[in-house]
Amino acid sequence: MALYRRGRKWYADFYDGKTRVQASTGTANRREAEKFLALRLSEIERGEFVKPTRITLAELGQQYMDFARTNKRSWQRDEQILRHLNLAFGTLLLTEITALPIERYKAVRLKEVRPGTVNRELAGLKRLFNLADEWGLFKGRNPVRSIRFLDEDNLKLRTLSEAEEDKLLSNCSPYLQDLVTFALNTGLRLGEILNLKWEEVDLDTGVLQMIVRKNHRVLELPLNDKALAVVKGWHGIRKCQYVFYNPETGGQWRDLWLGLKRACRRAGIEGVTWHTFRHTFASRLNRNGADLVTVKELLGHADIKTTMRYAHSNRDAKASAVRRLGSTSDKIVTLADPAKKSA
Repeated sequence: MALYRRGRKWYADFYDGKTRVQASTGTANRREAEKFLALRLSEIERGEFVKPTRITLAELGQQYMDFARTNKRSWQRDEQILRHLNLAFGTLLLTEITALPIERYKAVRLKEVRPGTVNRELAGLKRLFNLADEWGLFKGRNPVRSIRFLDEDNLKLRTLSEAEEDKLLSNCSPYLQDLVTFALNTGLRLGEILNLKWEEVDLDTGVLQMIVRKNHRVLELPLNDKALAVVKGWHGIRKCQYVFYNPETGGQWRDLWLGLKRACRRAGIEGVTWHTFRHTFASRLNRNGADLVTVKELLGHADIKTTMRYAHSNRDAKASAVRRLGSTSDKIVTLADPAKKSA
């Protein structure tokens, strides 16, 4: 039973009964490596040790996607995150993915996308390691635990102006026009839109009633005229249980991020993602006088603190209200007449 170094990392060498095990501790810190070895020996004593499986991130990702498609509405987003992670780490064994290459990945991605996107990808990688541990495919310290996530400015939310909306829609294919219009007028996440089933739509009342998988809340969402027109149009060509489907395959779309990216490039618009439409929906509600509790319920948020970030978007309406107050209110300060005061 010993520790030895290979490159910058420490490896543990020990026996599980009659079998020799050589495993990366996932750290360059001697003390952390000693803790790793002590934990493995303790597991052997208790009969709980499971020899780590030699599995790459790409192989783990395939197993995860099978799990995500069954358990998550937003699995398309996970698939996109996994695509980026696989480009950097896909061929590496889980034991070979340590903090240093993750830090390098973070730095490279930050040059390409926003901090929030990088953080979502790091969170996805962390989740993969946690599941690998639960599934007995990885033993050791999660390497993402030591990674500091980037600061995000949650007060700066990208929204679409009416002019940008017109430009974007004019550069979308017909099916993409429908999906963008529906997203702008419902505030639903892309995964919720693509997983929307006809059983969740009441065309007579114009209301959606669905379970938000993210927080397991029931969302009741009235459809405005634009959103209802889109749904009725797709009802006329209904071919499966899903409201929106790929006409070429007859099944669900796997990825609509590339289509949106191309439409934005043709329209000359930058910084737009599918979540931009959710921000736009909430900001427009707020701008048109909807109170934050109503916005919270329409977005399906569990906590109003999440909704509070949209409060700043109503700045123009607030300024207008204050100006109206100033122009119509009575004087609130009356100066005394000096002559009367002296008398």
